[in-house]
Amino acid sequence: MVGELNRMSAREAVRRLKAGDLKPEELIDASAARIADVEPKVNALPTLCLDRARARVKDLSQRAKATGAHPGWLAGLPVAIKDLNEVEGVRTTFGSPIYADHVPKQSDLVTRTLEARGALVVGKSNTPEFGAGANTFNEVFGKTLNPWNTALTCGGSSGGAAVALATGEVWLASGSDLGGSLRTPAAFCSVVGLRPTPGRVAHGPKPMAFDTMSVDGPMARDVRDCALMLDAMAGTDPFDPLSLEDPACSFQSAVAAAKPPKRVAFSADLGGVNPVDAEVRAICEKAARRFADLGTAVEGAAPDFTGHYEAFHTMRAYGFAANRKPLLDAHRDKLKPEVIWNIEKGLKLTALEIGRAEHLRGALVQRMAKFFETYDVLLCPAAIVPPFDVNKRFLESLNGFVFDNYIDWVGITFAITVTSCPAISIPCGFTADGRPVGLQIVAAPRREAQLLAAAALLEDALGLAKLLPIDPKPAKLPA
Repeated sequence: MVGELNRMSAREAVRRLKAGDLKPEELIDASAARIADVEPKVNALPTLCLDRARARVKDLSQRAKATGAHPGWLAGLPVAIKDLNEVEGVRTTFGSPIYADHVPKQSDLVTRTLEARGALVVGKSNTPEFGAGANTFNEVFGKTLNPWNTALTCGGSSGGAAVALATGEVWLASGSDLGGSLRTPAAFCSVVGLRPTPGRVAHGPKPMAFDTMSVDGPMARDVRDCALMLDAMAGTDPFDPLSLEDPACSFQSAVAAAKPPKRVAFSADLGGVNPVDAEVRAICEKAARRFADLGTAVEGAAPDFTGHYEAFHTMRAYGFAANRKPLLDAHRDKLKPEVIWNIEKGLKLTALEIGRAEHLRGALVQRMAKFFETYDVLLCPAAIVPPFDVNKRFLESLNGFVFDNYIDWVGITFAITVTSCPAISIPCGFTADGRPVGLQIVAAPRREAQLLAAAALLEDALGLAKLLPIDPKPAKLPA
């Protein structure tokens, strides 16, 4: 059963840590006990570093003097770090056999920022190889299972993080998102995942320092905890030239002062970006309409997403080729076929094709900006289907539509990626057979405060956050 400390919100745990009513060691022990109980059932945190977390407790008082007044100060709260992010002295595999024994000598920017602000890393969350794919499995650690039904996928690529949160192993977790890797697992596990504006969370250091497709972001069990995690992760760093300064008002303060948006738009398929399961469509629309109870005008509308598909696939393939070509040359036999496909697709691109993708993306960004002159936020499903059989590598078809490749079924999230808009996935209901459904909420670039405020109000109206954390449920394939 879930322990009292594991059920506590991250906000309450941090409040008690700051007050001295809780010690970090108590939370580490609670996390360790819960991990021991549920990991054999879900495989969310395959690499643990509990002793490292305990050793770092000694440094908290010194770090508190430097950053203890920061709104993101976590005061010794245990967190999980995705296995795409390096943690000094801790096995970091990127989900790939090529790096199965890799132990970095230095942490990346995300980890360094969180640890400087009082986070204690207790484990690495599972991810597909190099984060490629929306089902969390790899040849190093195997499959991560959905706690709502352990026969099903938890989504990906931040699947381990979502499961660790849903089961109460940790209170907060880092995630990353290129095509939907924060949002899809959040939807499938009934937790919260936020893809921020590029630059909001400093990340890297990396060779492609000006890449805006992939971002790091916060995951939590509810929106207010997500705001705390974003405060802890956000900020500028000289090693990330796109990184943004902290906002004048903390994200937690913005949520606390939330007022209902005046006008929101809902689209079940973003104007035909993806087919959508009928039950998911109905659940998401019903949830979106709850804004009307707050006095908000809810209208059916969506921007014109023309060109998003070509822009996304071109820029994604370009990134794979630029970053992974040496691995293809040296370790082709160890790469999964989907990664090989992406790299080879990128190697075939011409400068003209890359330039065309940038132009298509630029035009879409302008249309989105115009759209948000009318609407405060855009609402749509965070995933077009509920969780499916974990043994399926990806969704191959829906409603008679056959997807061209392993990533196309998450088009409803990667369409938003191309715009550089922040987007959050929050729980919005369950199918008749008990599978979670998530609602995606999108705001204009750099408006995470507005996004979180709207999401928190809708979360309160829906009342689903109180269902977590859960004990993993037995495997049962949908009929």
